[in-house]
Parts: sequence; structure tokens; C-alpha cells
Amino acid sequence: MCPAESARNSAIRLSKSVVDRQTWLVFAAAVFLVAVPVFIEAPLVRSLPLLSLAMTAGWVWLSFSLMSRTSSYLWGDLLLGFSWSWLAGSIYWGWLRWEPLLHLPVEAIGVPFAIVCLRLGWGKIGNFFYLGSLLGTVLTDVYFYLVDLIPHWRQIMQVEPALVSPILQSAVAQVQTPWGQAWALMLAIVLLMVGIFPLRYKQLHWWAFSGAVLSTILVDSLFWLAAAAA
Repeated sequence: MCPAESARNSAIRLSKSVVDRQTWLVFAAAVFLVAVPVFIEAPLVRSLPLLSLAMTAGWVWLSFSLMSRTSSYLWGDLLLGFSWSWLAGSIYWGWLRWEPLLHLPVEAIGVPFAIVCLRLGWGKIGNFFYLGSLLGTVLTDVYFYLVDLIPHWRQIMQVEPALVSPILQSAVAQVQTPWGQAWALMLAIVLLMVGIFPLRYKQLHWWAFSGAVLSTILVDSLFWLAAAAA
């Protein structure tokens, strides 16, 4: 093999290694941005909703700042998609959490922006992350409706924290019925299929989407364990 061909093959292997590393980093970041902030934003927005809402501007500023540099562009892109999720969470859980019917409309607040951006071919990573996160939210809410957990949702949002435990125990009992378990299994399978299939493509926006979708299973499982332990 001539030196030029050897160098070219080495460059190809290095490029492939960098791409593989980036895809996994984007996937891990997507999981982090769905799972961890849920446990940070949730208590913050209940006590300081205006601060949580104002932080959206900070996330947007940081995302554009990162996108202004080539080396950090993809992280700014991802963070911009996260900003839509943070904005929706701040609005709903800060002022509208007593009405479950408003949850999905508020969570979908960034959909028009995402559609326009994707049609223009801009911000794919962040917008796919946001849409993946929204899809996970939709399926979780569908489960609440199918298993008739919405009344428990309303009760939890209206009572004092000391009175939440009995309501959670009642909700867990409903989840543990054959009907609740069957639908939990079916929706988990859907999430796994939708989340795993895009991983066959070595494109960063698909891995951001998959990370957001699959992390829904993690978040829902953690909430279920917390409710069961209440």
C-alpha cells in the first residue's frame, strides 16, 4: 500500500471515530436534557415560576452563543431545542398544572417553530430533540387517559404536599391492574421501537431524537418508583 493511500485510510478511520463519538455524545446529552432537568425544573417552577420562565431567555442566549462558534455549534443547536421544552414546562407547571387537558397544547408550543426550521434545513439537532421529547410526553399523557389517571393528576395539583401520598398510592394501584400493566407494556414497546430504529442512521439529529424518546422510559420509571415508594 502506498503512503498516500495509507494516510487516506487513516484519515477515514479517524473521521469515522470522531463521528461515532459525536453521535454517542449527542445521544447522552439528549438523555441528560430530558431526564435531569425534570427533577430540577419541577421544584423550581412550583416555587419560583417567573424565575424558571426567565431562564428560558438564558438558555436561548447560551444556545446562540454556542452556535456562533463552529466547534460548539451542535451543542448550541441541541440547547435551542431544549429551550422550547423548558419554556413549555415553565408555562404549564407554573400556572396551568391544575388542568391536564392543557398539558399537550402547551408542550407543543414550539412545534410551529420546529416545522419552519426543519423546512428551511436549520437547527435539525435541536428540533429533532424537541420533537422526540414531545412524542414521549404525548405517549405518557395518552397512558394517563387510557388508565384513567387524570383525576389523580388533578387531585395531586390541588392538595397540600402532606396529602399527596394516599393519592399516589391509589394511582399506583390503578397502574398495577391488568389494564394498566398491559397499556404500560404496549406504550413501552412503542417507545423502544421508535427510539431504537433511528439509531441505525449515523446522523446526529436522529440520535438526539432517539435519546429524547428513550429517556422518556427512564423518567416515567423514576416517577413510578417515587410514587410506589410514597
